[in-house]
Amino acid sequence: MNASDTPVHRRSALRAGAGAALAGVLTTGCADHDAAGPPAAAVTDTVSPKNPADATTRPPSPAPGPHRFPGQPVQIDHGPRDRARVALTFHGQGDPAIARTVLAEAERAHARVTVLAVGSWLDEHPTMARRILDGGHELGNHTQRHVDISTMGEAEAYAEIDGCARRLRRLTGSIGTWFRPSRTRYATPLVQRLAARAGYPHVLSYDVDSLDFTSPGAAAVTRKVAGEIRNGSVVSLHFGYADTVAALPLLLTEIDRRRLRAVTTTELLT
Repeated sequence: MNASDTPVHRRSALRAGAGAALAGVLTTGCADHDAAGPPAAAVTDTVSPKNPADATTRPPSPAPGPHRFPGQPVQIDHGPRDRARVALTFHGQGDPAIARTVLAEAERAHARVTVLAVGSWLDEHPTMARRILDGGHELGNHTQRHVDISTMGEAEAYAEIDGCARRLRRLTGSIGTWFRPSRTRYATPLVQRLAARAGYPHVLSYDVDSLDFTSPGAAAVTRKVAGEIRNGSVVSLHFGYADTVAALPLLLTEIDRRRLRAVTTTELLT
């Protein structure tokens, strides 16, 4: 689905409402919002007893792998500034119920996001890999244990990248589209080289940091992102934080009000 599926008058009303709501956040610093309600129930496929052919399920196609973008640096922190697109990127870790709520909220707004998953999180919650991909989102590598990769020696750092890549391949048939280093905004030259060895031609950074992991309140998250986002921005957000869930609906509506599109990072750069 795309934005044109929504009636014009309803979209206009949403944009007007978002502008008023955001103005209140920006000018008054309103109190923190409570976390969103319980996540929507998972949708499960059912087999029709009237059609035996339905009982044969095909394995899912392999997930997309990394792309090389000619003309782009090894380390990418934003996309083209002349196109009205932004990429919301999520560090994939934390309570899977919150993660599902975030994904569902993005899907209601017809937004596609990029999730950089921690390998140990996928070990604990392997169904999340397919949930992310089935929602039309993008899945990448955020190291195996989410420790400070910048302080590691070559062998240990490579094991962090390769370990998560192996989990992704086992669960999805691909090492994922992107690698983002853990505990740092920018990858060191060593980590960039090791990522390339593991199969990632680019390292994904960001130009807008929501700071949602500091739990500053939904109003602060909204102010931070809304005040900095622009054409081509790559925004850093996190699963697992109630402030993110509470801020996301307003952020998505504000993105729409500015006539920006929230797309995957690969779409941002394509």
